[in-house]
Amino acid sequence: MHRPFFIAIVFAVACGTTPVPANRHPPAPIPPVDIASGAPGELAITRIAHASVLIELGGMRVLTDPWFTDSAHYHHGEPLGIALTALPHLDAVVVSHGHYDHYDIDAFAAYPDKRVPMIVAPGLRQQAREAGFVDVRELAPWQQTQIGALTITAAPGAHGVTEVTYVLSVAGNTVYFGGDTRLTPALREIAQRFPSIQVALLSVNGLRAMGTQQVMNAEQAALLVGVLHAAVAIPIHYRFHGSWLTDTFVLSYDGTPERFVRAAARTSPSTIVRVLDPGQRLVIDAGRAQGDVSDRRD
Repeated sequence: MHRPFFIAIVFAVACGTTPVPANRHPPAPIPPVDIASGAPGELAITRIAHASVLIELGGMRVLTDPWFTDSAHYHHGEPLGIALTALPHLDAVVVSHGHYDHYDIDAFAAYPDKRVPMIVAPGLRQQAREAGFVDVRELAPWQQTQIGALTITAAPGAHGVTEVTYVLSVAGNTVYFGGDTRLTPALREIAQRFPSIQVALLSVNGLRAMGTQQVMNAEQAALLVGVLHAAVAIPIHYRFHGSWLTDTFVLSYDGTPERFVRAAARTSPSTIVRVLDPGQRLVIDAGRAQGDVSDRRD
């Protein structure tokens, strides 16, 4: 095989642009997590793994970027905080982009409620429909959709493929989910449109593919926290690793949650930063300006 052709194939697999092999399997989950019913106005975050997070706000539950299986070239690097079969009733699912480790639609097809609204980046509707979901809504940056009292706003994102990030708002609570975006000037408009963000969920591993940066690193994510003036910041997307092949020839990583904590202390000292283990649920008192937080497993 010619070297350029080989590199192109490896790059495509590593970046999630080719079909994923069928021999996928779920990583081992931790013991089941019982998610208590969210009281009206309560804001809680449960990290599942990678960029999959369960957000409870205003009595509603939103799942971000579902990824529930590993494959030959994609590994969570940590257990699942909540298994797919143990997910509670969801009010919405948001998907930032179409890479397998953020849009595991073949596995997520097993979720029983096919009426759950799926909010996806442009170009991803058909895959969700083919998986049986009937309420699929594509949002481009600054488009909005409403689900009961929940407003979902797509914001800009930059990741080498079509990507959006999301602002979720209900009952005075606002959560920003940064997907896989790089740090770009366009993200400053988020703070202009949403001057009060309770929680920012930001990728921090600085993923590079063939030397080209695809994801914010820890220090860049900390800069964004300062721009957003977030009361609470939670790092995501930092245990992932590829196969020996991709990690040797294609991928590199530049960011850890520990670096994010240190950097955020410099760039946004008023922000409370919490690193959550898989399955750890963080409850935030949004009634306090700086966010009163407590960790608990229900």
